[in-house]
Formats: sequence, C-alpha cells, structure tokens
Amino acid sequence: MDKLKKAKRQRISVDRIVEGMRHANGPIHPRPLVALLDGRDCSVEMPILKDVATVAFCDAQSTQEIHEKVLLEAVGALMWHSISLTREDLDKFKALRIIVRIGSDFDNIDIKAAGELGIAVCNVPGYGVEEVADSTICHILNLYRRTHWLANTIKEGRKLYGAEQIRDAAQGAARLRDDKLGIVGLGRVGVAVALRAKVFGFNVLFYDPYLPDGVEKSLGLTRVYTLQDLLYQCDCVSLHCTLNEHNHHLINEYTIKQMRPGAFLVNTAHGNLIDEVALAVALKDGRLRGAALDVTEVEPFNWTTNPLKDAPNVIITPHSAWYSDQSCNELREQAAGEIRRAITGRIPESLRNCVNKEYLLDGNASWGPLEPSVRAPSHELNGNTPTPPSFRYTPTHVPPPPIISTPPQTLTMAPVDHSETPTCPSQSLTPNAMSTPISNDTTSPQSVNHMSVAPGNTTTCKMETETVPAVAVSEQ
Repeated sequence: MDKLKKAKRQRISVDRIVEGMRHANGPIHPRPLVALLDGRDCSVEMPILKDVATVAFCDAQSTQEIHEKVLLEAVGALMWHSISLTREDLDKFKALRIIVRIGSDFDNIDIKAAGELGIAVCNVPGYGVEEVADSTICHILNLYRRTHWLANTIKEGRKLYGAEQIRDAAQGAARLRDDKLGIVGLGRVGVAVALRAKVFGFNVLFYDPYLPDGVEKSLGLTRVYTLQDLLYQCDCVSLHCTLNEHNHHLINEYTIKQMRPGAFLVNTAHGNLIDEVALAVALKDGRLRGAALDVTEVEPFNWTTNPLKDAPNVIITPHSAWYSDQSCNELREQAAGEIRRAITGRIPESLRNCVNKEYLLDGNASWGPLEPSVRAPSHELNGNTPTPPSFRYTPTHVPPPPIISTPPQTLTMAPVDHSETPTCPSQSLTPNAMSTPISNDTTSPQSVNHMSVAPGNTTTCKMETETVPAVAVSEQ
C-alpha cells in the first residue's frame, strides 16, 4: 500500500501542462486546436494531424462536459455518435469551422444550424461497406437457416437425436434459392448486398425512387417503383436507406400488413426506420417469421424495456455490422484526413464529403482560405512570433488574407533543440514524444480534472498518466 502511495504522481495544473508545450525560447505553438468530442483514443488521428494541429480529446457526453478551452479555441471537431450537437450546442463553440462525424450518419448534428453559423459538417460515407453487407447476409442466413437458435439450443445443453428432434428444433428453416430478396435503398451497401445475395440464388428486387432508369440492367436486378410492390412480392426485406423526415417508421403497422405472410425483415441501416412496437406485434402474431436488427430505435438496446423483449424469432446485434479492425482504422483515417484538408486547404472547396454545403453557400459566412496564423508556417512553430494565433474564419465579403505560398515541408515543425526543452520532475521530453502514436498500455491518458495530455509511447509531462503533445480535455 505504501508503495502505491509513493508511486502516485502529484497532479499538474493546466498552466504547468501548457508550459510543457512551450519551447524554451518562445510562446505556445500557434497551431489550430482539433478536439475529439466523445472519445479518448487518438492513436490513429495523431500521425495524420500532428504536424498541422494540436489534437485534444474530451470524452464528453454533452457540451456541458467539454472544457472551456475547447469551446473557445477548437477549430475542428471529430465526433462519434454518442454526443449530439443542436443549435444551442453549436453556439457554444466560438471558433469552430468544421465538424467531422466519424461515420456515415449525421442525424445527431443540426447541419442546417451549423451551416448558418459558418461550420462545415462532413461525414465518412464510404467506410465499412463490405462489413455491413457481409453482416446483412449473415443475418439473412441466420433467419433462413436458424443457425443462431440451433447453436443456442446446443449451448443450453439439449441433446438432439434423430430426424424428428432435429426437425422440431429447426422448424422454420428454409431454402434460399429462388426466394425473392427485396432491398430498400440501392446505395453502396444495398448494391453490395444485392451482389452477394445473387450468389446464394436469391432473385433480387429493389426499390429506390432516387436512382435513374437503367441501373437495374447494369446490375442484373429487378426494379419495382413502389414500396408496396416490393413488400408484397418479397420473401425477405432488407433496409439500406438513409433516414430522413419522409421515412421515419417506414416499416409500421400498415406497411407490415402489406408484406407477405411469413416474410423476414432485416435492418442494418437506421433504427428509426422501423416501428418496434408494430414489429413486436407482428412477430408474436406470426405475421412475420423472423427479424434481425443491428440498429434499434433506442441504443444501446435494453432487453428489459424494449418492445421486442418478448418477441420470438428476433436477432439483435449492438450496432456492430460496420466493424472490423480494418474498417475502423480506415474510418478514423478518413475522418482525420478531412480535418487535415480543412486546415491546409479551403472550406468547403477542399472537403470531400461536406453534407451541409448548400447551407454554407447560402449563408453570409462562406469562408476563404485559412488565415496565416492557422496555417502555422515553420517560423511560427519555432516560437519566434509573440502574437497569439487567431482561429476565426474569414467571411467572403471581407478581402481574405493572402495565401501563404510555401513548400509543404515548411508547414511542419522545424527542428528544435530538445536539450533546452523543459522537463517534468520525473521524465524528460524526447524527440519521439512529439510524433509517436498513442499506445494502449497502462500509460494511456486518463480523463482528469481540466486538461491532460495524450501520450506517445515515450511519455513526458504527465498529469497522472497524460503526456505531451496532444492535449486531452475533460471536466468533472
């Protein structure tokens, strides 16, 4: 116990941490601040952003938990799906210019309000297409072949002998070939599911009113022009459309009655596409033979309160269809890349996936290039300029500052004499500390009061276990 007490480090104040980010002969680096709002791990983002921005994490569930420094100075924000940004929340950010949703959905952000406030909102639509399509096919196979329930039967200790017992346990298992699979929304995932389903022998139909004629011929699919026709004809329906004001509860009591008796339903798109109360009734009544959902109306799913808790023949997975180790890394890399393009280029012209561009262009705060202080050329990174950085956007009706025409290498940190770098009482700052990705070992940063610093593998200037250079922000 005494050893543990001795090992515990004294907490370092915010001023001490900021001081640890200074060079011995100058002020804090005038780099723009980018914050991960609802997460802690910045190990993928750091190598992409470390030479153009200071990366912070907040691990917040609401804007009330975000540190004041982030609200005042953050130019960019990365966010998953566990935090929402309304107009009131967006108003709290005084310098924000870009939000990147780490994922394809952006219904947790008021994109219109963001555009009117001069904030670009981007997503990452291309990630996890293969994973979601594969997961969808897995759900379909589980429903048809009842693999999930048969595996649970064995796990529960039941011993099945002979054809009769197998028949009783596998009652409802069906053949896939020549059944009709209906796809609602033929986007990236919808196409990937259709191509996979054809291999299994499905006759694939789709409904998508936004696609031009002829798409069905290029893919060898059958097109229907009303949702009612799709529901009436298909033995299994899989949802792959985006959520909007027109399709909330697309599958409801009325549309379920239009489906074939004994049909299957699969949803790996959006939980609010299905009225779960109506689905539970249909499953209990036998109107539908089974359902597999990776997304639900309320997440995380709660078996004790959800209407589907007593429904038979339902499979629920925890919004995990998108995940693989590869897709997760690709997702985060693409999100960080969008932030980098915003810092080093023009907004919104340099952005690949801006989802509120029409609101930005219609507003009065459409932006020019980033100001020189935000671009952070190397002479400023050396700490020779006493003027603090400015992170405000430049409205187009004001003549924008000249674009700094410098070689790419001048935008990175110039060499620094680390022998003069201030150190913590117990550890010294090494050159690798500014560039090594965050590790997942016991030296990973902990969210503590006010601000901490996310580490590289070489740790320095710790608050508990936090290190320079990526500022981790939290408030208790």
